[in-house]
Amino acid sequence: MHKMTGRPADDTQSILSNVYEIACDFASQRSERQRRRELIKEDFDRLQESGYLMVAVPTVFGGIWDGDSSGTRLVCEILKTLAHGDSSVALVAAMHPAVIESTGWLSISAAPEPYTSTWDEQRRWAFQTMHEGHFWGTIMSEPGSGGDNTQSNSIAKRASNDVQYLLSGQKHFGSGSGMTSYMVTHAMPDREVTPDTFVLDMRDLVWDGSSGVELIAPWDGHGMTATQSHGLVFDNFPATRLAFPGDDRRTVLAGMDRPQGALFVAVITGIVEIAVTTARRQLESKSGRMRSYERVEWAKVEIEAWLVQQAYEGMLREVEIGRSSGRNSLLAKEAVAELAESVLLRISKVIGGGAYSRHTPYGFWLEDVRALGFLRPPWALAFERVFEGSWNS
Repeated sequence: MHKMTGRPADDTQSILSNVYEIACDFASQRSERQRRRELIKEDFDRLQESGYLMVAVPTVFGGIWDGDSSGTRLVCEILKTLAHGDSSVALVAAMHPAVIESTGWLSISAAPEPYTSTWDEQRRWAFQTMHEGHFWGTIMSEPGSGGDNTQSNSIAKRASNDVQYLLSGQKHFGSGSGMTSYMVTHAMPDREVTPDTFVLDMRDLVWDGSSGVELIAPWDGHGMTATQSHGLVFDNFPATRLAFPGDDRRTVLAGMDRPQGALFVAVITGIVEIAVTTARRQLESKSGRMRSYERVEWAKVEIEAWLVQQAYEGMLREVEIGRSSGRNSLLAKEAVAELAESVLLRISKVIGGGAYSRHTPYGFWLEDVRALGFLRPPWALAFERVFEGSWNS
Protein backbone atom coordinates (compact mmCIF):
# COMPACT_ATOMS: atom_id res chain seq x y z
CA MET A 1 0.00 0.00 0.00
CA HIS A 2 1.47 3.33 -1.10
CA LYS A 3 1.65 5.97 1.63
CA MET A 4 0.24 9.48 1.31
CA THR A 5 2.86 12.25 1.02
CA GLY A 6 0.77 15.39 1.39
CA ARG A 7 1.56 16.42 -2.20
CA PRO A 8 -1.71 16.24 -4.23
CA ALA A 9 -0.16 14.96 -7.48
CA ASP A 10 1.80 12.24 -5.70
CA ASP A 11 -1.15 11.34 -3.49
CA THR A 12 -3.46 11.01 -6.49
CA GLN A 13 -1.14 8.47 -8.09
CA SER A 14 -0.75 6.65 -4.77
CA ILE A 15 -4.51 6.36 -4.34
CA LEU A 16 -4.95 5.10 -7.91
CA SER A 17 -2.17 2.52 -7.39
CA ASN A 18 -3.66 1.42 -4.08
CA VAL A 19 -7.15 1.09 -5.54
CA TYR A 20 -5.72 -0.89 -8.47
CA GLU A 21 -4.24 -3.40 -6.03
CA ILE A 22 -7.52 -3.62 -4.16
CA ALA A 23 -9.47 -4.09 -7.41
CA CYS A 24 -7.15 -6.92 -8.45
CA ASP A 25 -7.77 -8.65 -5.14
CA PHE A 26 -11.51 -8.17 -5.52
CA ALA A 27 -11.38 -9.55 -9.07
CA SER A 28 -9.67 -12.72 -7.84
CA GLN A 29 -12.72 -13.26 -5.59
CA ARG A 30 -15.29 -12.29 -8.24
CA SER A 31 -17.42 -15.44 -8.17
CA GLU A 32 -17.93 -15.25 -4.42
CA ARG A 33 -18.38 -11.48 -4.40
CA GLN A 34 -21.09 -11.51 -7.06
CA ARG A 35 -23.16 -13.80 -4.85
CA ARG A 36 -22.98 -11.46 -1.86
CA ARG A 37 -26.05 -9.70 -0.56
CA GLU A 38 -24.25 -7.46 1.90
CA LEU A 39 -21.20 -5.25 2.17
CA ILE A 40 -18.11 -6.19 4.14
CA LYS A 41 -16.56 -3.60 6.45
CA GLU A 42 -13.05 -4.85 5.70
CA ASP A 43 -13.44 -3.65 2.09
CA PHE A 44 -14.16 -0.12 3.24
CA ASP A 45 -11.36 -0.24 5.78
CA ARG A 46 -9.01 -1.04 2.90
CA LEU A 47 -10.40 1.83 0.83
CA GLN A 48 -9.94 4.19 3.76
CA GLU A 49 -6.34 3.02 4.17
CA SER A 50 -5.75 3.52 0.44
CA GLY A 51 -6.41 7.23 0.84
CA TYR A 52 -9.60 7.07 -1.19
CA LEU A 53 -11.59 9.30 1.17
CA MET A 54 -9.35 12.21 0.21
CA VAL A 55 -10.96 12.39 -3.26
CA ALA A 56 -13.75 14.43 -1.62
CA VAL A 57 -11.41 16.75 0.30
CA PRO A 58 -10.05 19.91 -1.41
CA THR A 59 -6.30 20.28 -1.70
CA VAL A 60 -6.36 23.28 0.65
CA PHE A 61 -7.77 20.97 3.32
CA GLY A 62 -5.22 18.22 2.74
CA GLY A 63 -7.07 16.20 0.10
CA ILE A 64 -6.63 15.75 -3.66
CA TRP A 65 -9.76 17.50 -5.01
CA ASP A 66 -8.72 20.51 -7.09
CA GLY A 67 -11.99 21.50 -8.75
CA ASP A 68 -14.26 19.95 -11.39
CA SER A 69 -12.02 20.64 -14.38
CA SER A 70 -9.06 18.65 -13.08
CA GLY A 71 -10.58 16.59 -10.27
CA THR A 72 -13.43 14.87 -12.11
CA ARG A 73 -11.21 12.74 -14.35
CA LEU A 74 -8.99 11.72 -11.44
CA VAL A 75 -11.89 10.50 -9.34
CA CYS A 76 -13.58 8.84 -12.33
CA GLU A 77 -10.43 6.88 -13.17
CA ILE A 78 -10.14 5.68 -9.57
CA LEU A 79 -13.78 4.56 -9.54
CA LYS A 80 -13.54 2.94 -12.97
CA THR A 81 -10.56 0.94 -11.73
CA LEU A 82 -12.41 -0.13 -8.59
CA ALA A 83 -15.40 -1.26 -10.70
CA HIS A 84 -13.14 -3.77 -12.45
CA GLY A 85 -13.05 -5.63 -9.16
CA ASP A 86 -16.42 -5.18 -7.43
CA SER A 87 -19.45 -3.36 -8.86
CA SER A 88 -21.30 -2.87 -5.60
CA VAL A 89 -18.33 -1.55 -3.63
CA ALA A 90 -17.49 0.80 -6.51
CA LEU A 91 -21.01 2.25 -6.62
CA VAL A 92 -21.13 2.83 -2.87
CA ALA A 93 -17.66 4.38 -3.03
CA ALA A 94 -18.88 6.72 -5.80
CA MET A 95 -21.57 8.05 -3.47
CA HIS A 96 -18.91 9.47 -1.11
CA PRO A 97 -17.59 12.26 -3.40
CA ALA A 98 -20.94 12.57 -5.19
CA VAL A 99 -22.86 13.58 -2.07
CA ILE A 100 -20.11 15.90 -0.83
CA GLU A 101 -20.27 17.63 -4.22
CA SER A 102 -24.07 17.81 -4.02
CA THR A 103 -23.97 19.73 -0.73
CA GLY A 104 -21.86 22.48 -2.26
CA TRP A 105 -19.00 22.04 0.20
CA LEU A 106 -16.59 21.37 -2.67
CA SER A 107 -17.91 24.16 -4.89
CA ILE A 108 -18.83 27.04 -2.57
CA SER A 109 -15.70 28.09 -0.72
CA ALA A 110 -17.36 31.10 0.89
CA ALA A 111 -21.04 31.73 1.60
CA PRO A 112 -22.53 35.23 1.79
CA GLU A 113 -23.48 36.83 5.09
CA PRO A 114 -25.06 35.93 7.43
CA TYR A 115 -23.89 32.38 6.67
CA THR A 116 -20.18 33.01 6.06
CA SER A 117 -18.70 31.83 9.35
CA THR A 118 -21.11 28.94 9.99
CA TRP A 119 -20.65 27.64 6.42
CA ASP A 120 -16.88 27.76 6.78
CA GLU A 121 -17.08 25.94 10.10
CA GLN A 122 -19.38 23.26 8.68
CA ARG A 123 -17.14 22.68 5.63
CA ARG A 124 -14.09 22.30 7.86
CA TRP A 125 -15.96 19.83 10.06
CA ALA A 126 -17.10 17.75 7.07
CA PHE A 127 -13.61 17.51 5.59
CA GLN A 128 -12.19 16.64 9.01
CA THR A 129 -14.57 13.67 9.28
CA MET A 130 -12.98 12.26 6.13
CA HIS A 131 -9.48 12.70 7.53
CA GLU A 132 -10.76 10.71 10.51
CA GLY A 133 -11.82 7.87 8.20
CA HIS A 134 -15.54 8.41 7.79
CA PHE A 135 -17.44 7.52 4.61
CA TRP A 136 -20.37 9.63 3.45
CA GLY A 137 -23.48 8.45 1.62
CA THR A 138 -27.00 9.44 0.63
CA ILE A 139 -30.55 8.40 1.36
CA MET A 140 -32.53 10.93 -0.69
CA SER A 141 -35.19 8.90 -2.48
CA GLU A 142 -38.74 8.62 -1.21
CA PRO A 143 -41.77 6.59 -2.32
CA GLY A 144 -43.69 8.51 -4.98
CA SER A 145 -41.04 11.17 -5.62
CA GLY A 146 -39.81 9.74 -8.92
CA GLY A 147 -36.26 10.57 -7.90
CA ASP A 148 -37.05 14.30 -7.76
CA ASN A 149 -35.64 15.76 -4.53
CA THR A 150 -37.99 18.74 -4.75
CA GLN A 151 -40.90 16.36 -4.13
CA SER A 152 -39.77 15.29 -0.64
CA ASN A 153 -42.58 14.75 1.86
CA SER A 154 -40.28 14.24 4.85
CA ILE A 155 -40.63 16.80 7.63
CA ALA A 156 -37.84 18.51 9.58
CA LYS A 157 -38.91 20.21 12.81
CA ARG A 158 -36.60 22.80 14.30
CA ALA A 159 -34.93 21.49 17.46
CA SER A 160 -32.55 23.93 19.15
CA ASN A 161 -31.27 26.40 16.55
CA ASP A 162 -31.18 27.20 12.82
CA VAL A 163 -29.25 24.04 11.91
CA GLN A 164 -30.45 21.39 14.40
CA TYR A 165 -33.69 19.64 13.43
CA LEU A 166 -35.67 16.46 14.03
CA LEU A 167 -36.44 14.63 10.77
CA SER A 168 -39.33 12.27 10.08
CA GLY A 169 -40.13 10.39 6.89
CA GLN A 170 -39.67 7.24 4.84
CA LYS A 171 -36.57 6.91 2.65
CA HIS A 172 -35.10 4.27 0.36
CA PHE A 173 -31.99 3.62 -1.75
CA GLY A 174 -29.74 4.36 1.23
CA SER A 175 -26.70 3.00 -0.61
CA GLY A 176 -23.96 1.89 1.76
CA SER A 177 -26.23 1.76 4.81
CA GLY A 178 -24.14 0.46 7.68
CA MET A 179 -20.85 1.43 6.02
CA THR A 180 -21.39 5.19 5.86
CA SER A 181 -20.94 7.30 8.97
CA TYR A 182 -22.96 10.21 7.61
CA MET A 183 -25.81 10.39 5.11
CA VAL A 184 -27.24 13.36 3.23
CA THR A 185 -30.99 13.65 2.67
CA HIS A 186 -33.79 16.13 1.91
CA ALA A 187 -36.76 17.20 4.00
CA MET A 188 -39.21 20.09 4.32
CA PRO A 189 -38.15 22.46 7.12
CA ASP A 190 -40.68 24.02 9.49
CA ARG A 191 -42.90 26.67 7.89
CA GLU A 192 -41.07 26.55 4.55
CA VAL A 193 -42.29 25.53 1.09
CA THR A 194 -39.13 24.03 -0.46
CA PRO A 195 -37.23 20.98 0.85
CA ASP A 196 -33.62 21.50 1.93
CA THR A 197 -30.57 19.34 2.59
CA PHE A 198 -29.77 17.73 5.93
CA VAL A 199 -26.96 15.59 7.32
CA LEU A 200 -27.72 12.46 9.35
CA ASP A 201 -25.19 10.96 11.76
CA MET A 202 -25.62 7.21 11.17
CA ARG A 203 -22.82 5.95 13.40
CA ASP A 204 -23.39 3.09 15.85
CA LEU A 205 -27.16 2.89 15.42
CA VAL A 206 -29.53 -0.01 15.99
CA TRP A 207 -32.15 0.06 13.23
CA ASP A 208 -35.08 -1.10 15.38
CA GLY A 209 -36.73 2.26 15.87
CA SER A 210 -35.28 2.86 19.33
CA SER A 211 -32.85 5.49 18.04
CA GLY A 212 -35.33 7.13 15.67
CA VAL A 213 -34.53 5.00 12.62
CA GLU A 214 -36.00 1.63 11.60
CA LEU A 215 -35.02 -0.73 8.79
CA ILE A 216 -38.20 -1.53 6.86
CA ALA A 217 -36.87 -2.78 3.51
CA PRO A 218 -33.49 -4.54 3.35
CA TRP A 219 -31.98 -4.15 -0.11
CA ASP A 220 -32.97 -7.03 -2.39
CA GLY A 221 -32.38 -5.45 -5.80
CA HIS A 222 -31.44 -7.54 -8.82
CA GLY A 223 -28.51 -5.30 -9.71
CA MET A 224 -25.74 -4.00 -7.49
CA THR A 225 -26.96 -6.64 -5.07
CA ALA A 226 -24.50 -5.93 -2.26
CA THR A 227 -24.90 -2.14 -2.00
CA GLN A 228 -27.16 -2.35 1.09
CA SER A 229 -29.39 0.32 -0.44
CA HIS A 230 -31.87 -0.19 2.36
CA GLY A 231 -35.22 1.44 2.96
CA LEU A 232 -35.42 3.19 6.33
CA VAL A 233 -38.06 5.16 8.20
CA PHE A 234 -37.03 8.07 10.41
CA ASP A 235 -39.01 9.34 13.38
CA ASN A 236 -37.77 12.57 14.99
CA PHE A 237 -34.23 11.64 14.05
CA PRO A 238 -31.57 14.29 14.79
CA ALA A 239 -30.54 16.08 11.59
CA THR A 240 -28.20 18.97 10.84
CA ARG A 241 -29.24 21.44 8.16
CA LEU A 242 -26.65 22.82 5.77
CA ALA A 243 -25.28 26.07 7.17
CA PHE A 244 -25.88 27.92 3.87
CA PRO A 245 -29.53 26.96 3.50
CA GLY A 246 -32.25 26.94 0.90
CA ASP A 247 -32.81 28.61 -2.42
CA ASP A 248 -29.82 30.94 -2.14
CA ARG A 249 -27.42 28.01 -2.05
CA ARG A 250 -29.23 26.19 -4.83
CA THR A 251 -29.10 29.30 -7.00
CA VAL A 252 -25.33 29.50 -6.58
CA LEU A 253 -24.91 25.80 -7.38
CA ALA A 254 -27.23 26.00 -10.41
CA GLY A 255 -24.96 28.63 -11.91
CA MET A 256 -21.88 26.44 -11.60
CA ASP A 257 -22.77 23.87 -14.30
CA ARG A 258 -21.40 20.89 -12.35
CA PRO A 259 -20.87 17.46 -13.98
CA GLN A 260 -23.42 15.59 -11.88
CA GLY A 261 -23.63 11.86 -12.57
CA ALA A 262 -20.12 11.61 -14.01
CA LEU A 263 -18.94 9.35 -11.18
CA PHE A 264 -21.76 6.88 -11.82
CA VAL A 265 -20.84 6.80 -15.52
CA ALA A 266 -17.28 5.90 -14.51
CA VAL A 267 -18.46 2.88 -12.49
CA ILE A 268 -20.59 1.48 -15.32
CA THR A 269 -17.85 2.15 -17.89
CA GLY A 270 -15.49 0.13 -15.71
CA ILE A 271 -17.92 -2.79 -15.63
CA VAL A 272 -18.29 -2.71 -19.43
CA GLU A 273 -14.51 -2.68 -19.82
CA ILE A 274 -13.93 -5.73 -17.64
CA ALA A 275 -16.92 -7.58 -19.13
CA VAL A 276 -15.68 -7.12 -22.71
CA THR A 277 -12.11 -8.04 -21.75
CA THR A 278 -13.28 -11.18 -19.94
CA ALA A 279 -15.55 -12.23 -22.81
CA ARG A 280 -12.88 -11.59 -25.44
CA ARG A 281 -10.47 -13.88 -23.60
CA GLN A 282 -13.10 -16.57 -23.22
CA LEU A 283 -14.13 -16.43 -26.87
CA GLU A 284 -10.67 -16.18 -28.42
CA SER A 285 -10.25 -19.94 -28.83
CA LYS A 286 -13.56 -20.26 -30.74
CA SER A 287 -13.37 -17.03 -32.73
CA GLY A 288 -12.65 -18.95 -35.94
CA ARG A 289 -15.67 -21.23 -35.41
CA MET A 290 -18.28 -18.61 -34.60
CA ARG A 291 -21.49 -18.72 -36.59
CA SER A 292 -22.52 -15.70 -38.63
CA TYR A 293 -24.98 -14.48 -36.00
CA GLU A 294 -22.35 -14.72 -33.26
CA ARG A 295 -19.86 -12.78 -35.36
CA VAL A 296 -22.35 -10.01 -36.01
CA GLU A 297 -23.31 -9.78 -32.35
CA TRP A 298 -19.66 -9.68 -31.28
CA ALA A 299 -18.92 -6.98 -33.85
CA LYS A 300 -21.76 -4.96 -32.31
CA VAL A 301 -20.24 -5.57 -28.86
CA GLU A 302 -17.02 -4.00 -30.09
CA ILE A 303 -18.85 -1.05 -31.65
CA GLU A 304 -21.06 -0.32 -28.65
CA ALA A 305 -18.23 -0.79 -26.14
CA TRP A 306 -16.23 1.72 -28.21
CA LEU A 307 -19.15 4.14 -28.03
CA VAL A 308 -19.28 3.72 -24.25
CA GLN A 309 -15.60 4.68 -24.11
CA GLN A 310 -16.17 7.67 -26.39
CA ALA A 311 -19.10 8.88 -24.28
CA TYR A 312 -17.01 8.55 -21.13
CA GLU A 313 -13.99 10.33 -22.64
CA GLY A 314 -16.15 12.99 -24.29
CA MET A 315 -17.89 13.70 -21.01
CA LEU A 316 -14.56 14.20 -19.25
CA ARG A 317 -13.15 16.38 -22.01
CA GLU A 318 -16.17 18.68 -21.84
CA VAL A 319 -15.68 18.98 -18.08
CA GLU A 320 -12.00 19.77 -18.55
CA ILE A 321 -12.68 22.61 -20.97
CA GLY A 322 -15.66 23.82 -18.95
CA ARG A 323 -18.29 23.52 -21.67
CA SER A 324 -21.84 22.57 -20.68
CA SER A 325 -20.55 20.09 -18.13
CA GLY A 326 -23.93 19.40 -16.58
CA ARG A 327 -25.77 18.72 -19.82
CA ASN A 328 -22.95 16.70 -21.36
CA SER A 329 -22.63 14.56 -18.24
CA LEU A 330 -26.36 13.89 -18.35
CA LEU A 331 -26.20 12.95 -22.03
CA ALA A 332 -23.25 10.64 -21.34
CA LYS A 333 -25.08 9.04 -18.43
CA GLU A 334 -28.15 8.18 -20.47
CA ALA A 335 -26.15 7.07 -23.51
CA VAL A 336 -23.94 4.78 -21.44
CA ALA A 337 -26.98 3.44 -19.57
CA GLU A 338 -28.52 2.19 -22.81
CA LEU A 339 -25.28 1.09 -24.48
CA ALA A 340 -23.97 -0.80 -21.46
CA GLU A 341 -27.12 -2.89 -21.18
CA SER A 342 -26.96 -3.67 -24.90
CA VAL A 343 -23.30 -4.68 -24.69
CA LEU A 344 -23.93 -7.15 -21.86
CA LEU A 345 -27.00 -8.59 -23.61
CA ARG A 346 -24.99 -9.17 -26.78
CA ILE A 347 -22.09 -10.73 -24.88
CA SER A 348 -24.53 -13.15 -23.27
CA LYS A 349 -25.90 -14.15 -26.68
CA VAL A 350 -22.42 -14.87 -28.01
CA ILE A 351 -21.31 -16.72 -24.88
CA GLY A 352 -24.43 -18.84 -25.12
CA GLY A 353 -26.59 -20.51 -22.49
CA GLY A 354 -23.63 -20.71 -20.14
CA ALA A 355 -23.96 -16.98 -19.57
CA TYR A 356 -27.05 -17.71 -17.48
CA SER A 357 -25.06 -19.80 -15.03
CA ARG A 358 -24.14 -18.27 -11.71
CA HIS A 359 -20.68 -19.69 -12.31
CA THR A 360 -20.11 -16.99 -14.94
CA PRO A 361 -20.10 -13.24 -14.25
CA TYR A 362 -22.09 -11.97 -17.23
CA GLY A 363 -25.61 -12.18 -15.83
CA PHE A 364 -24.52 -10.35 -12.69
CA TRP A 365 -22.80 -7.64 -14.75
CA LEU A 366 -25.91 -7.24 -16.93
CA GLU A 367 -28.05 -6.46 -13.90
CA ASP A 368 -25.33 -4.22 -12.47
CA VAL A 369 -25.10 -1.97 -15.54
CA ARG A 370 -28.88 -1.64 -15.61
CA ALA A 371 -28.56 0.29 -12.36
CA LEU A 372 -27.20 3.39 -14.14
CA GLY A 373 -30.52 4.37 -15.67
CA PHE A 374 -32.15 4.37 -12.24
CA LEU A 375 -29.46 6.41 -10.51
CA ARG A 376 -30.26 10.08 -9.95
CA PRO A 377 -31.72 11.45 -12.10
CA PRO A 378 -33.71 8.30 -12.99
CA TRP A 379 -35.06 7.60 -16.47
CA ALA A 380 -38.18 9.78 -16.58
CA LEU A 381 -36.63 12.79 -14.87
CA ALA A 382 -33.40 12.45 -16.88
CA PHE A 383 -35.14 12.35 -20.24
CA GLU A 384 -37.32 15.30 -19.26
CA ARG A 385 -34.15 17.28 -18.57
CA VAL A 386 -32.58 16.14 -21.83
CA PHE A 387 -35.69 17.29 -23.72
CA GLU A 388 -35.85 20.65 -21.97
CA GLY A 389 -32.14 21.18 -22.55
CA SER A 390 -32.66 20.85 -26.28
CA TRP A 391 -34.36 24.25 -26.28
CA ASN A 392 -32.50 25.89 -23.41
CA SER A 393 -28.94 25.15 -24.46
